[in-house]
Amino acid sequence: MQSKPAVMDHFSTIHTSFIVNFTFSNNITILTGDSGTGKTASFSFIKECMAFNPNILCFNYLDYQKDIKKIISEADNKLIVIDNADILLDNDIRKYISLDGKNQYLIIGRNPKNLFATKENLFELVSRKVGEQTELSIKPYL
Repeated sequence: MQSKPAVMDHFSTIHTSFIVNFTFSNNITILTGDSGTGKTASFSFIKECMAFNPNILCFNYLDYQKDIKKIISEADNKLIVIDNADILLDNDIRKYISLDGKNQYLIIGRNPKNLFATKENLFELVSRKVGEQTELSIKPYL
């Protein structure tokens, strides 16, 4: 399913020796790939930005006891970033996300089931050296 990003087309932040530089082409971006490629590190850098950007809302495995569906259903105009999505998202939440037109999602996980995803939603992390820093960006997965 392809739809324009509802909240932001681009996200960028610098964290010590890392640059996160994501360009979004869809309202639901599923970031997948092998372990150890920097997906959770990217999540951590984005989560730090929640302190000064009210349009970002992050969840990971530490939030497994929260009512995530209730929280996101009450959210409006947020980039909702979910790490460990395979653990946190049940089928009911996945269906809600796939139909949510008021928020944008960056979902980090390996299972796009019940998100009505197509290849346009699947991305992988790419890293490259830029001087002394490592830039993390996303590119289409397939």
